[in-house]
Amino acid sequence: MIAKDDVMTALRDCYDPCCRDREISVVDMGLIEDVRIEGSEVHIDMLLTTGWCPFVANLYTLMEEQVKLQCRGVEQVKIEVLWNPAWSMDRLSDSARKKLTLPLEELLPLREKRLAEQQGG
Repeated sequence: MIAKDDVMTALRDCYDPCCRDREISVVDMGLIEDVRIEGSEVHIDMLLTTGWCPFVANLYTLMEEQVKLQCRGVEQVKIEVLWNPAWSMDRLSDSARKKLTLPLEELLPLREKRLAEQQGG
C-alpha cells in the first residue's frame, strides 16, 4: 500500500529549480498543497511560485520519477497546478526560510557540493 508520508518523503528529494543551490525541496517551499492516493495512482496538487516558471515541465518529470522510484506500487503520478490559494512566502518551512537568508559564506559550500555531484564526484 502506498503511504502519503512516503510520497512526501520522495518529494523532499525534488528541489525547486530556482532554489537548487540552497537545497530547498518543493515540500519546504510550500508548493505541495495535497497528496491523494487512489490505488496505484498518486495525485499531487501543487502551487507554483509564479505562473511564468520556465522549469515547470522539468519539475513535473523529476517529481514523477522520484515518487515512482521511492514508492513501491506507484504506476501513475498525476500533478495538477492550483492557482488558488496563491503561493506566498508564508508557506516556506522554517528551514527554507533560513536557507533563503543564508550569508554568502554559508551558501558557497552548498554550491560546491552541488557542482561536485554534477561532475560525478
